[in-house]
Amino acid sequence: MTASPPFLGFPDRLADGRVPCAVIFGAGHASTYPGQDSTGYTLAADAIRAASQFDAGLVEHWDFDLGGPLFDSKPVSCIDVGDIPTTMHDNAGNRTRIETKTREILTLPAVPILLGGDDSVVIPFLAGFADHGPVWILQIDAHIDWRDEVHGERHGYSSPMRRASEMAHVAGMVQVGLRSVGSARLAEIEAARHYGSRFVTAREVHSQGVEAALRHVPEGARVVVTLDCDGVDPGIMPGVAARTPGGLTYTQVIDLIAGVSRRGRIVGFDLVELFPPADVDGLSAQTAARLVVNVIGAIARQV
Repeated sequence: MTASPPFLGFPDRLADGRVPCAVIFGAGHASTYPGQDSTGYTLAADAIRAASQFDAGLVEHWDFDLGGPLFDSKPVSCIDVGDIPTTMHDNAGNRTRIETKTREILTLPAVPILLGGDDSVVIPFLAGFADHGPVWILQIDAHIDWRDEVHGERHGYSSPMRRASEMAHVAGMVQVGLRSVGSARLAEIEAARHYGSRFVTAREVHSQGVEAALRHVPEGARVVVTLDCDGVDPGIMPGVAARTPGGLTYTQVIDLIAGVSRRGRIVGFDLVELFPPADVDGLSAQTAARLVVNVIGAIARQV
């Protein structure tokens, strides 16, 4: 299968030698559970890139989400370096490669933007910030992802926030968009609350606005935003493995992104759990691409 062109047609390096404000890369696999097949998630990064191509020639146009052109009338300053090689069930090797790439981008310095992959790619992505803390995490997700282990695997898609809580450079987390039921049992809820995680349900965001989540982010915090696509309502993001009604709207998600950037600083972003085999007319990939555009625009305005 031929890979899609890069996101928005971005180059893989800036010709004038400038350091980019952000670097996009993809990772199809991290830690797949025994006996499971995570192949469908490897299609996500290229699906998002393909969906972005319609707007590739419009980068200099006015973007009403951002209140100006994508790069705020400055030169293009984001690159797409493609996907790093990963292999299903080479869990330790995949984690090493993702963490290494994240560290490499941070030393430029630039903001890493990871296109997953299931939620297990988040663990090595966050681990890559070990020398760049403290960081806060804003997780947008239907689920809290606090399982300690599943089928003997402690780094799978149900455990990223549990593993993050054990990282010395993670100062705290806000988990927003929570709803319905999932893998969380009473033990996981108690563990997350004992750690000090701030829960913000989707209903709270619908009734109180995004400030219900943003108020928990300290002023001036350096924040990694991790977006699980099932945090978004399946009416606009049907291409997920765990469709759950009542999720966040597109506007709520971009308001969270903009609000975090104004309140603190976005230092990393990942978008995971897009499952293209379940998508409908490419709607999810298109929505995901627009969310990434908003993240890039927010980062460009931080510089």
